[in-house]
Amino acid sequence: MAENFIAEAFSLLAISLVVIALRWVSRVWTVGFRKLAVDDYLMVVAGALYSAETTVAYYVGNPWHGLANSGMTPEYRAALDPKSEEYRLRVGGSKNQLVGWLVYTVLLWTLKTCMLIFYSRLTDGVHNMRIRIRIGAVMLIVTFLATFLTILLGCQPIHRHWQINPDPGNFCQPAISKLQVAVLITLNISTDFYLMSVPLPMIWGSRLATKRKWALSVMFSGGILVMVAGILRCVLILTSGVNGPQQAGQWSIRESFIAVTVGNLPMLYTLFQRLHSSALTSLSSANAKSSDKRKSYPLGSYEPSAGGGGGGRGKKQK
Repeated sequence: MAENFIAEAFSLLAISLVVIALRWVSRVWTVGFRKLAVDDYLMVVAGALYSAETTVAYYVGNPWHGLANSGMTPEYRAALDPKSEEYRLRVGGSKNQLVGWLVYTVLLWTLKTCMLIFYSRLTDGVHNMRIRIRIGAVMLIVTFLATFLTILLGCQPIHRHWQINPDPGNFCQPAISKLQVAVLITLNISTDFYLMSVPLPMIWGSRLATKRKWALSVMFSGGILVMVAGILRCVLILTSGVNGPQQAGQWSIRESFIAVTVGNLPMLYTLFQRLHSSALTSLSSANAKSSDKRKSYPLGSYEPSAGGGGGGRGKKQK
C-alpha cells in the first residue's frame, strides 16, 4: 500500500476521533454527563470499530501486499506452490478482506443506529413519528443481518473464502465478490434514504424560517455523501482488476470517515451554535464594561463651594 494512503488513512482516523470527542463535549455541555443517551455511547463503539477498520485496511498492503485469492488464471493457481510465500500472502490477504468487510458492515450499521436513536429523541411527541422510528428500527435489524450473513455465509464452506486452487468462484473471493457488493450497495443505500426521510417532513412542517429549513435539510441529508462514496467504492472494486483488494480497503476508510462525520454533524452544529452565542455574550459584556469605564459626569452635576474649594456644595446665589 502506498505511503500516501497510509498517511491519509490514519489522518482521517485522527480527525474522526476528534469529531467524536467534540460530539461528547457538545452533549455533556447541553444535557450533562448523567443524561447522555445510548447513541452517545454507541458512537464511542463506532470510533473503536473505525480504528479496527483502519488497521485492517493497513494490513491489506502491509503485510499482505494487496494480494488475495482473486486476479489469477486457472493455470497460475494450479502452478502456485502451497508452501510458497505468495500462497501464504494470498491466503492471509483473503482472510483479511473477509474481516474487513465484516467490520465495515458493523461500523456502518452502528452509525445508522446512532442516527435513528437521535431522530427518536428529536421527534419525540411529534404526531406519526413514533411509527416511522419503529419501521426504521426493524429495517436496520433486517438489513444488517442480511448483509452480515451474506458476507459471512454467502460462500460455503467458509474456508473457500481463502481457497486458492481450484478457483472458488467470484462469490468466494471476498476482495471482489459481486454478491457482497450487490447486497451491500442495495441495503446500504435503501437504509440511508429511509433515515434521511425521517426528519425532513418535521423540518418542513415547522414554523422555522425558510433559510433555516434549507440549512437543516442539507445537514440531515449528509447521507447522500455516504451513498456516493459507497457507490464509488463498489464500482472501483469491480473494475480495478488485480487492484481490487487495495481499492476495497482504501474506499472503505473514506466512506466510513464521511459516515462518522455526517453522523455527528447535528451535535457539532449545536456545539458551534453555543460557542458562537457564548462568544457574542462575552463580547457584549466586555464592550459594556469598557463603555462604563469611559463614562463622564454630565455638566453641572458637581457644584463647587462658595469659596472655590473642592468638595462642598455652594450656596445658591440670589
